[in-house]
Amino acid sequence: MRILADENIPMLEVFARHGQLRRVAGRSLDRAVLADAEVLLVRSVTQVDQALLAGSQVKFVGTCTIGTDHLDLQYLTEQGIGWASAPGCNARGVVDYVLGALLTLAERDGVDLSKRCYGVVGAGQVGQRLVQVLRGLGWQVLVCDPPRQQAEGGDYVDLATVLKRCDVISLHTPLTKQGEHPTFHLLGAEQLQSLQQDSWLINASRGGVVDNQALKQLLTQRHDVRVALDVWEGEPQVDAELAQRCDIASAHIAGYSLDGKIRGTSQIYQAFCQHFALADSAAIEFPAQTLLAMELAAHTPVEEALRVICRAVYDPRSDDAAFRLSLQGDALTRRAAFDQVRKNYPVRREIPDLQVRVNQPAVELQQMLQALGIAQ
Repeated sequence: MRILADENIPMLEVFARHGQLRRVAGRSLDRAVLADAEVLLVRSVTQVDQALLAGSQVKFVGTCTIGTDHLDLQYLTEQGIGWASAPGCNARGVVDYVLGALLTLAERDGVDLSKRCYGVVGAGQVGQRLVQVLRGLGWQVLVCDPPRQQAEGGDYVDLATVLKRCDVISLHTPLTKQGEHPTFHLLGAEQLQSLQQDSWLINASRGGVVDNQALKQLLTQRHDVRVALDVWEGEPQVDAELAQRCDIASAHIAGYSLDGKIRGTSQIYQAFCQHFALADSAAIEFPAQTLLAMELAAHTPVEEALRVICRAVYDPRSDDAAFRLSLQGDALTRRAAFDQVRKNYPVRREIPDLQVRVNQPAVELQQMLQALGIAQ
């Protein structure tokens, strides 16, 4: 079996048990590179559609990502090509990114995170986990997800309510341009202008969910709005001027934890084995942590403990610094640098992996640890 894979997918060796494995850069993957491959393994940077696959021998496509907007699912189904995604694989990594962004913005503005009102737009794998953590911390959260509200009912609000009542908005929707609830430019000029005074906007979903030009214009007018962007319209070509106006900017790495990547590979490997009726579907092992444990005093203030724990595992300020260094040179240089930041991304783990020891913690501290998913 001939297997072609994005070189940025970890633990690809498990697929090599079943055939000839070839690794290539995801953005260079075209019909010529595809050649006689029967299995195609990608990430979000590769558009998989008729233009790529027509006349190929591909029988299975796996994307080691939550989203599928880069796959033409209708075409794959019509052609009888099996496919699989990895829902939820990197959701916790994105939650950690948002927590890190919140801590950074709170520090810069000198505000109490518990006093803010949070609007989570999109209640899928990532959004649900984020809501659970924020509410577990005792913070006020409103959730907007029109498709889920329509299908399930429940305690959802519309986008207008989020914009009116929330001073922190975190976006976690897929990118869709068709259908009853399209999300392309969900936050356009009109919505952005209605942001509350001193609002924070975080986008770790897809770049096109926010009108980047309208956002750049807004930031030239309103210096009270704080923005953390991990995703951009036109990636890997990034509007450098917009990036400079953001408080936190990164190269689409919010979900780039090692744990999330390995879970993505594992989920696609299981689907691959099932599709081809292969018996070998052994679990992929996670490497050991480098930071094995942390010990806190029982009287540690909750705010301090939250900051220390989150930043011990992940601090987005390092990603912000690396990304800003990549915004130098001409357009071609910046495009290449964007992908290099992602390709050479350092090992990053997830907050629930960390062991935190506290002897008889106060109730509030215990609740905070539970909200972060840290077992006691």
